[in-house]
Amino acid sequence: MDKKEVLLQLGERVKAIRIQKGLTQTELANRIGKDHPSINKLENGKVNPSYYFLYEVAIGLGINVNELV
Repeated sequence: MDKKEVLLQLGERVKAIRIQKGLTQTELANRIGKDHPSINKLENGKVNPSYYFLYEVAIGLGINVNELV
């Protein structure tokens, strides 16, 4: 599996959990002090996020980082 595929899988996972929690991208972004495009890029595999960014996203989703990956 190459980098692009891994990032797309991660993005799909974030999106699925976000939708399950009933949040929009903007709502998730607001919860963690980010902007909407940051979440959009993550969900579409357009960014290689830092561990800390994933940590923030997990907190915003009310889950553990391990559940994202």
